[in-house]
Amino acid sequence: MSRMDLHLHTTHSDGSFSPAEVIDLARKAGVTALAITDHDITTGIPEATTTGQQLGIDVIPGIEVSSIFGDSELHILGYFLDWQDAKLNERLTTLRESRHRRNPQIIERLQALGINITYNEVRALAGTDSVGRPHIARVLMEKKIVDSAKEAFDRFLADGKPAYVRRDLPSPAEAIQWIKAAKGLAVLAHPTWVKTTEGTVADLVRQLKADGLDGVEVHYSTHTARQTREYLDLAKQLGLLVTGGSDFHGLTKPDIEVGIGKGTLHIPDSLLHKLKDAAARL
Repeated sequence: MSRMDLHLHTTHSDGSFSPAEVIDLARKAGVTALAITDHDITTGIPEATTTGQQLGIDVIPGIEVSSIFGDSELHILGYFLDWQDAKLNERLTTLRESRHRRNPQIIERLQALGINITYNEVRALAGTDSVGRPHIARVLMEKKIVDSAKEAFDRFLADGKPAYVRRDLPSPAEAIQWIKAAKGLAVLAHPTWVKTTEGTVADLVRQLKADGLDGVEVHYSTHTARQTREYLDLAKQLGLLVTGGSDFHGLTKPDIEVGIGKGTLHIPDSLLHKLKDAAARL
């Protein structure tokens, strides 16, 4: 059975496998089409595309853009975008710079808690220009401060925890427009992560559609069957595209595998045809 996976991360952001390694894992999982969606960076796309061509896998250029909604982050996926667009990459550079401003502050808070950690250690482990909290979590794991990335976030790095520092981010509407300006399709990532203080997720999706949103990530590794049905109904009701992906990262999410998520993820092949048709009309 062929599979597809439209939400994958590599070492170019906070994944632990290179683009070529992710493509090889996809091949072994029977994935025939995928999207590399690194956080706020597109530099992994060329390697992924070349490897995909060698292995007969359709690689869709993608991105996951961070935005701020209320007091928490909200992520917008971009597909089929012109990843070499100068304005897009200028904007993404500002997001990565916001990480570089925040990360040392997180390290300072961890040090104040008595944890022996430096930002140089984090950057050395990351080996990329897109350094984020998952890299800090991995250093904490290597130092045996925590047993897992989840524990690192639950104890120190998540919103409201002692080492959390808020980033300077665009609004969701701005993130959508960045993707649209680069001729891409804009999709709300993992809607179950959205934290709303007023209204519902459905209300938010309606507003985002008015801002230019094209689709919703309905099929996702941690969605229950009920949540999948609810988001599918919402997408149909609003005339939005449906996507899906594992959100594979590797070591920081060891229970999530390429193509199958936690083991039950299945993304219908028919969704890709609709996405390609929509992208062709941009």
